[in-house]
Amino acid sequence: MRIHVVQNGDTLWRLARMYDTTINQIAFANSITTPDMLTVGQSLVIPTPNIDYVVEPGDNLASIAARFGVTVQEIVVTNNIADPNLINVGRMLHMPYYYYQIRQGDTIYAVAERSGVSVAQLNALNQLTTNSVIYPGQIIKVPVYNKDQTEVNAYTTTFDEQGRNEILALGSFLTYLTPFSYEVREDGSIQTLYDQFVLEAAIMTNTTPLLVITNFQNGSFDSDLAAAILRNVDVQMTLIDHILMEMAAKGYQGLNIDFEYVYPEDRENYNTFLRRVVDRLHPNYSVSTALAPKESREQQGTLYEAHDYRAHGQIADFVVIMTYEWGWAGGSPLAIAPINKVQQVLNYAVTEIPSEKIMMGVPLYGRDWRIPWQQGTFARTVTPLEAVQLAIRYQAEIMYNETFQSPYFNYVDETGQAHEVWFEDARSVQVKYDTVKSYGLRGVSYWVLGNPFPQNWAVLSSSFNIEKKQL
Repeated sequence: MRIHVVQNGDTLWRLARMYDTTINQIAFANSITTPDMLTVGQSLVIPTPNIDYVVEPGDNLASIAARFGVTVQEIVVTNNIADPNLINVGRMLHMPYYYYQIRQGDTIYAVAERSGVSVAQLNALNQLTTNSVIYPGQIIKVPVYNKDQTEVNAYTTTFDEQGRNEILALGSFLTYLTPFSYEVREDGSIQTLYDQFVLEAAIMTNTTPLLVITNFQNGSFDSDLAAAILRNVDVQMTLIDHILMEMAAKGYQGLNIDFEYVYPEDRENYNTFLRRVVDRLHPNYSVSTALAPKESREQQGTLYEAHDYRAHGQIADFVVIMTYEWGWAGGSPLAIAPINKVQQVLNYAVTEIPSEKIMMGVPLYGRDWRIPWQQGTFARTVTPLEAVQLAIRYQAEIMYNETFQSPYFNYVDETGQAHEVWFEDARSVQVKYDTVKSYGLRGVSYWVLGNPFPQNWAVLSSSFNIEKKQL
């Protein structure tokens, strides 16, 4: 897969010829419904010939396998497909290998080096030995380049049939699914969710469900509610009992704790609570936490102070660092997850938490601000797909901030109101996945499903092999 940024004069027809693919392959990969409508600065994911294929209407795995000279099972394994019937139009599939014709002067070593694979892999795939002779015109199989293994978590707040269908479509890209959320109560009880639909979809796609508890109450995170739990051992034990009953009843495989705006004086109480949870849930269930994006141990503010990175890194199986919301709805226009700020958080985090325990937060949304921005106004949340459609509708050129590694644009609506939009695209998420690799992190965690972003899944699966757990 490659990423192309639209320039003046670009059309899908021209790009299809340039990249040796078809208009439909590009259109379906990027959910383009009007192929003659592009805007300068728009990023497009382009499937690589002989390696990638974007599912089109009428396709099935048998026909795709026959086209590429592979087996259905090989496609299923390569793409984490639990049910061969669950392939959606627009899904970019990656082939396990492609065919290469040996040219004069080729050696197995040279082919392996050019392809980014090992000689041993080439030999094994083609049933060759170290003494085998290759000759010009011979056709051999070349495995697709090696990809790093990663874990992927996604939070969801949609529990109806639509939410179920989204998990069925995207579950092969996920290690964990985290329905948000089970709200705790002062007496240690929890407010349950009607999460049957999404849990069924998780099981069908071999995705591990995590139960998430929060101190969320009346529409916001409640510091007093967290204190009521963290300052009372009996209430904590009652809460853990309720968690275990709910997990056993619904088939959850782990617990994610997202306590936010905890009073600073409850820092050690929170750490002690985590130890009690781990003592009760291990070894049958995993325990993870969600942490505010801190840049130092001494960072001030109720959001940050009680989140002890070092303790969580020691106690929990892994942590989700919420590296987003710099561009928040009530603030002035800014990238949601500017990479320079994300990296500042990670620079601190890896000094306190083993890198293999860190899941980096990635937003699946953007925001549309009215400008000039005024205090007290709130931005509208937009999906990445909607953002591009806005740019096309108002003929706005999409710009790219190199410091933030994030796309943005300005437009004026029908009423004369000016707007500024920041969002994510293929380029910005590619940088985030490269960051995961460079820091050696465990993986990524998305907030939040329900925002159409087809490019993300193509970039993700081109960058990593997504790990699945044994349910």
